[in-house]
Amino acid sequence: MHFQLDTNTEAYRDAVRDHLGKVLTPESQERIYRSGVSHDDDFAKGLVDEGYFAPSWLAEFGGQNRNVWDEQVLREELMRADAPMYLSETTRMVASIIRAVGTPEMKDRILGGAMKGDITIALGFTEPECGSDVAAATTKAVREGDQWVINGSKMFTTNGHIADYVFLLARTSPDKPKHKGLTMFLVPLDSDGFEAQAVWTLSGERTNVTFYRDVRVSDEWRVGDVDAGWQVMGLSLQDEHASGWGPHISRLLQHVEQWAATTRADDGSPQLSKTDVRRRIARVAMEDEVSRLLLRRCVWMIETGQIPAAEGPMSKVFSTEALVRASQDVVELVGPDAARSYFEPTAPEQGCFEHLMRFALGTTIYAGTSEVQRSIIAQRGLGLPR
Repeated sequence: MHFQLDTNTEAYRDAVRDHLGKVLTPESQERIYRSGVSHDDDFAKGLVDEGYFAPSWLAEFGGQNRNVWDEQVLREELMRADAPMYLSETTRMVASIIRAVGTPEMKDRILGGAMKGDITIALGFTEPECGSDVAAATTKAVREGDQWVINGSKMFTTNGHIADYVFLLARTSPDKPKHKGLTMFLVPLDSDGFEAQAVWTLSGERTNVTFYRDVRVSDEWRVGDVDAGWQVMGLSLQDEHASGWGPHISRLLQHVEQWAATTRADDGSPQLSKTDVRRRIARVAMEDEVSRLLLRRCVWMIETGQIPAAEGPMSKVFSTEALVRASQDVVELVGPDAARSYFEPTAPEQGCFEHLMRFALGTTIYAGTSEVQRSIIAQRGLGLPR
């Protein structure tokens, strides 16, 4: 097992970092934040043009045949820069599933456009009454000839108001056990009967509650076999559960180090010279390092043909809870000034401390709550019963 990057991957990381430094200006970041929408078409297509969209994909599918470490440093840099990538990430996630189990016709229709940034895909898993129990979905799809009629609602369909499609989990056999009566569909969001209503998160991001009222889709939009939706969706959940949020800790660490080096204490000395300041920054640095190592262990496992079934959730639950701890610790350190709003000109580090503390709380819910992650670790890692 190794965690160090080789020379080529370091050079690739530096090139990504340089590109992001040029295109993610303070003005563009403020515009994206105030819109509440973590997506920007020009930015996404700029990544495509530079080869930074899906570098580990085969060239025939629009990739560059790069290895998993190049893919990992790309993700780390995008997250560390707080790039508007969520819709691009979900698009790439669903495209990888279509590549694996989609029909030839669906591959022809979707993959090319998705890899060019011309097609975007949101996720339609969670429902208002189901919480993290995704398999308890009640949105129904009833077959009528060669069409399916969909009725129901989904919660937290982020970017569902601007995406071209939603990757939708629907119940197709109500008489079967909840994990066995589900089917996945790729639903065009210009379909009659679809509606998206805004819901705003604590961090200021817009997500959506979406409604499906007699939405009709052809069977050609089904992804995978009928009633095999849980297995198909598992391909995407595996990717989500193996996500790590450590780069946000790296961003927090960068800002608090900058604050400590440039801010004076009441006695006129640099904040960085204070024992308590250095102790707290050291704690953040340790959380950052552990989060990075846990995530890179997952990358190493994938590289060696293993599935990080428990290790992915370990990375996710540790890094998100560490981000919560670190952001709260830093706000306490900086004091009342840390509560000044994001992009407020007089706020320390332009209000990043306030925003990161709000943002951190949501990360323990995204892609499965900490409780769900711990259950997966217990069952798949420790062999405990459900």
